[in-house]
Amino acid sequence: MLYGAMALVFVVLASIILFVSGKLLLRRGWFMSWLKGMLGMSLMLASLTVLLMAWDVFSYQQLLKEKSVATVSFEQLGEQYYQAVLVSSDGSEAQFELRGDQWQLDARILKWQGFVAAWGIESGFRLDRLSGRYYALEEERTMDRTVYDLNPSVAEIDVWQWLREMNSPLVDAVYGSATFVPMSDNALYEVSLTNSGLIARPLNDAAKQSVSRWQ
Repeated sequence: MLYGAMALVFVVLASIILFVSGKLLLRRGWFMSWLKGMLGMSLMLASLTVLLMAWDVFSYQQLLKEKSVATVSFEQLGEQYYQAVLVSSDGSEAQFELRGDQWQLDARILKWQGFVAAWGIESGFRLDRLSGRYYALEEERTMDRTVYDLNPSVAEIDVWQWLREMNSPLVDAVYGSATFVPMSDNALYEVSLTNSGLIARPLNDAAKQSVSRWQ
């Protein structure tokens, strides 16, 4: 809800900019109209940018405590070749074909600092990438690799990347990654997110046996 409210603020701001730009573009005159027209077009572009920022922010969810964010199950299709089924906490399901021996799920996390955190605003997150890798270094260098972008930003508007480059004292934009976990036929894992990152836990015997073989 919090990040939905933040997105709504961006939508309202974009609507105000769009309204002002529309009024400027509809007024008559010559040079001043041209000047106002240029200003109006600039404001319309700004409105579109803010709307895209709203969409990007809306894709984040609030992290109140350790939270189960997804389950991942595997079906082996061939040698070092698996079909992964990712079910997010909102119930959405997606299938991916992964190459290799291990898998990893990444998330983008916004950690609020200073007086913003003092207001009780909790960290936000969104799932970012699902990838596979080979255990052997030589295979990792030479074999086909698979990486999937789970939440691509719209029109290159990436609030998280912008905050990361700013080094803002109010918010840390960081990656959260579960360590690489082995893939095996019929294995089922639960992925939970804490303020320190992602944790993958085996849920069935196939996953537990797979983890024990790699330890």
